Amino acid sequence: MITIKEVKTKKDLKAFVKFPFKLYKDSKYWVPPIISQEIKTFNKKENPVFNDANASLFLAYKNNEIVGRIAAIINWLEVKNQNQRKMRFGWFDFIDDLDVSKALLNEVEKIGKSNGLEYTEGPVGFSNLDKVGVMTEGFDSLAPMITWYNHPYYVKHYEAANYEVEKSYSESKFPFSNVKPEFFLKAQELIKKRYQLKALKFTKTSEVMPYADKMFDLFNESYASLASFVAINDVQKAYFKKKFISFVNPEYIKFVVDKDDKLIGFAIVMPAFAKALQKAKGRLFPFGFKYILDAKKNSKDVIFYLIGIHPDYQNKGVHAVIFNEYYDIFKQKGIQTCFRTPELEDNIAIHQIWKHFDPVVYKRRKTFRKTIS
Repeated sequence: MITIKEVKTKKDLKAFVKFPFKLYKDSKYWVPPIISQEIKTFNKKENPVFNDANASLFLAYKNNEIVGRIAAIINWLEVKNQNQRKMRFGWFDFIDDLDVSKALLNEVEKIGKSNGLEYTEGPVGFSNLDKVGVMTEGFDSLAPMITWYNHPYYVKHYEAANYEVEKSYSESKFPFSNVKPEFFLKAQELIKKRYQLKALKFTKTSEVMPYADKMFDLFNESYASLASFVAINDVQKAYFKKKFISFVNPEYIKFVVDKDDKLIGFAIVMPAFAKALQKAKGRLFPFGFKYILDAKKNSKDVIFYLIGIHPDYQNKGVHAVIFNEYYDIFKQKGIQTCFRTPELEDNIAIHQIWKHFDPVVYKRRKTFRKTIS
């Protein structure tokens, strides 16, 4: 018999966060989160997303053991401002038992119906900067820290619960040796002269901060046309600056400004932390910090986390300026492989940016949807 329990206590929340450590204990490819940070994600006093969102967390028990978990999420900005009557769900993990997954999804659907929502979609997080999608291909490769990993059996559970594919994403990679400066060297000089642009270089995190809010504003502008995009508000900007910027080498943050110092393009690249996080085993102490700092300084793999171009400058080659800035620093650091985060397969514009580097898709993932109204 399956019993579902809503998370109400700190003990329950810790059990919710730690369940995947048991589920994936024998996996070489799963990357554990930092437990303390994951707990803060669901702390209403820590995470400002709760100013505009609700989340109910559930654990599934069988024979008095935890066998599954799910987060049921309503983003009210999405529901009210965009009229997307969507019930989100994420952090969805479970043993290979259809009764477990169905019971958890049923809790999500009940909340959605009680709030007059039309459909469920997941796995997704609170916003566009959270993890997204269940893996459908690429189970034999290491998961980046900014994505979810899952067992291959997950997909059949969605299908058994009458969920249909909503969105499709791909993740690709390419060796740095594929990056040839002739693709962008001359072009970026012409583009800078034609549009009176300049690239900003940073050596300290403190130098980045005066531009960080402008970067999130540009992020909102450049991604606004994508499906179910929810803009980041001012309170969330402060939260994400604190959460993400410190993890990034300042020289891996590239901004392009016009003659009036207005930000028109940006990119954020992160060192690959996956192996360091596996060594840390979910804890910063006593050695987790050491592994993470070592990866930040010495990782030979990088992840293109975000790239955004102002709508007025899209299709004008601004990305060539950005790639030129990265080329020298990557060559200096001996970078070997460049990875890309999940990107919508129908986002043709972003795929065109990378075509000269001959990227290879190594993972695919999807979100699933079910009508509940």
